[in-house]
Amino acid sequence: MDQPDAKSILTVEVRDPQVNMAAGARPALKRAEQPLTSLAAKAIEGTGGVDAWGHRDYRGIPSVGASTWLPEYDFGVATEIDLDEAYQPLYALHLAFWILMIILVAGASAVLMLTILVARQQRAMRKAALEARQLGQYRLEEKIGAGGMGSVYRARHALLRRPTAVKLLEPAKMSDLAIARFEREVQLTSQLTHPNTVAIFDFGRTPEGIFFYAMEYLDGINLEELVASAGPLPDGRVVAILRQVCSSLAEAHALGLIHRDVKPANIILGNRGGVADFVKVLDFGLARTVGSERDVRLTGAGDLTGTPLYLAPEAIERPETVDARTDLYAAGAVGYFLLTGRSVFEGDSIIDVCMKHIKNIPPPPGQRIGRAVDPLLEALILRCLAKDAAQRPTDALAVVAELMRCRCAGDWGQAQAEQWWRDFKAAQAQLASATPPSVAAAGQTVPFSVASL
Repeated sequence: MDQPDAKSILTVEVRDPQVNMAAGARPALKRAEQPLTSLAAKAIEGTGGVDAWGHRDYRGIPSVGASTWLPEYDFGVATEIDLDEAYQPLYALHLAFWILMIILVAGASAVLMLTILVARQQRAMRKAALEARQLGQYRLEEKIGAGGMGSVYRARHALLRRPTAVKLLEPAKMSDLAIARFEREVQLTSQLTHPNTVAIFDFGRTPEGIFFYAMEYLDGINLEELVASAGPLPDGRVVAILRQVCSSLAEAHALGLIHRDVKPANIILGNRGGVADFVKVLDFGLARTVGSERDVRLTGAGDLTGTPLYLAPEAIERPETVDARTDLYAAGAVGYFLLTGRSVFEGDSIIDVCMKHIKNIPPPPGQRIGRAVDPLLEALILRCLAKDAAQRPTDALAVVAELMRCRCAGDWGQAQAEQWWRDFKAAQAQLASATPPSVAAAGQTVPFSVASL
């Protein structure tokens, strides 16, 4: 004791030694010179309260506690506990939290690695399946086309042995949206039964995860290849082709389906069931059901879809407003191409072509090629190409009826079509025999003229 009047050996002054005496440190000041601990000082001041942040007690050990002053008894009451002891459960909780976090991160990393590994294995399996040329019941023979959604192969059914075209969603392009669009294309096309529309045979998913659908194999050429080989077509043949195209579209429109990508490359011409110059309309991948909110989500209400050379003005400016008359504009542009061998509008860029579709009036086909064209056919094509959809024919069946009234409608019949195909195949065979295999395999188009037919 350092007070001369001290009487009790139990007296302990609650002063802060400012060092941790329990750790062996000795205070620099005498007890009387040391300040009261913060807990004691607050009790004497009458403020009291709880100190959960920690302070040094009379031993200099970090502590937490609470204090109050009782004026009626003229003394204060305080209670303290060592900081380490008070927060021991919290330390344990922190430790448990970090252990749990480490376990979660490790688990998530393991799941991620496993997902990546499984995805790689699935891709490898899909690639192996394609390399093995076996897709379920279909044996893939040759790749015959590719597009934004996937690739098309000529194939043969294992049991039926009939030629089939198989379109598959390539593994690299797989996503939930791509799969939904692929399934939607099959569902829309399978509703169509018109003879001039490509028929769907099968749809499925292989154990390796490859989505595919099988359709009839079309042994022929598309209209783009036809014009590249034969040049501008006779009026009668154009009427015969457009009549079949519009008949196919009429069924789709009656079901509320808008093709939205009618173009020469999506129209196949060949021999079917003994009928020459038989048309097949394909690729409904961009088709949309009128008024369908789901189709708007999948294709995008404001998306510019289709091929710029055959886009109607409203498809460029207001894609959400397209209807059956949008397809009639494209059909008219196809007819213009068949008659002239050139697109309605040409330009240095997509924007240039689109602006011409919106603003420019196309010259009549006869003026473009320097020869007379059946006036009814020419007028019909120009009406289909009207900027205002209300000025176009009312529907595809109306176009078919007007085509039948053209004076040239009977100029191209089966006899002319069969003769053209005989001459064409003979020219193809002659070219194949005179061309090295490596060049012939590339699918080179045969220059051919039908001017004499």
